[in-house]
Amino acid sequence: MQENPVKRKLATGDYSLGTFVFEFNSTGIARIAAAAGAEFIVFDMEHTGWSVESIRMLMATTPDGTVPIVRVPVTEYHFIARIFDMGAMGVMVPMVETAEQAELIVRSSKYPPAGRRGAAFGVAHDDYQGGDIVEKMNSANSQQQLIAQIETAAGVENADAIAAVPGIDVLWIGHFDLSNSLGIPAQFDHPQFKSAVSRVLEAAHKHGKIGGFMAEGVDNATALIKQGFQMIAFGGDLWIYQKALAGGLSAVREQAE
Repeated sequence: MQENPVKRKLATGDYSLGTFVFEFNSTGIARIAAAAGAEFIVFDMEHTGWSVESIRMLMATTPDGTVPIVRVPVTEYHFIARIFDMGAMGVMVPMVETAEQAELIVRSSKYPPAGRRGAAFGVAHDDYQGGDIVEKMNSANSQQQLIAQIETAAGVENADAIAAVPGIDVLWIGHFDLSNSLGIPAQFDHPQFKSAVSRVLEAAHKHGKIGGFMAEGVDNATALIKQGFQMIAFGGDLWIYQKALAGGLSAVREQAE
């Protein structure tokens, strides 16, 4: 596996900015995002209905230097191991609620002795090249990024235990689902929601892990970085496109009238 520049950057205490891709599964979307300055891209399988074939194409067309991450739909070996074989450099797993679940993520992602990922070499994940197998396994184990999404009340309760699992790199707040689970849908200024977010971030920092969040705008992203989150996804493709198009069309209409 190639060196993961995002993981290296985060290890220095710096922050990293990326984005989500939900809608535009084209051969150009990763290059467009990279040209815009995205350091990582999270390709979503949870809410899109994309098949592994779509993910395979998106991995193959992500340019070097930009980290491709896939959000799988569920904590299952066959999703996690396969997306790494297709060339993903990170995996995001939704609805992580227990340390046991986090341990399954690690086992499914890493080669022995750290995990039980099945071995296949000279395929997409190592650019179809030969080389020392042990070195390949060690590289993959050290460079991949494992992201556990904390987005339920149970996940918050067990955040400390999840963060303590060796191999988990990032605790990522799923803010809409978390607010739903707490019984306060979309009330992100509610004291209960803020307390839950702080609790997860504290657990991450306690165990030397990274806090992650999807920002909805410049001010939100800046506030999250100041709060201590280091891995920030700036929105998603469909919303960014829609907002830019709506703003442009509205401006044209105002000037024309």
